[in-house]
Amino acid sequence: MSPPVTSQIVWRNISIEITFHERRWKSDFDHIELRVEEGWIIPVTQTGYRSHFLLAGTVDEHGGHVDFVLAWLDHEADKPEWKRREDASRQMSLF
Repeated sequence: MSPPVTSQIVWRNISIEITFHERRWKSDFDHIELRVEEGWIIPVTQTGYRSHFLLAGTVDEHGGHVDFVLAWLDHEADKPEWKRREDASRQMSLF
């Protein structure tokens, strides 16, 4: 078990802090925490925080925690719900 690793990324102009815990609590699961700067959302959380457990080794298979999170965000951003939300945020609303 390694100590947690924290990284900062920018995805579509949104700053995101990633904390990766390998084999959290000496289990067979890795743990990723995402924190987004206040006022922003990303496709995997509406609150600015996300805690996600996955089988140990999955993150390594994707090239590490940063590559895993970027691929996860890109995958979720391809979904129609996120595209609608993104399009709506670009348009000014009168109401």
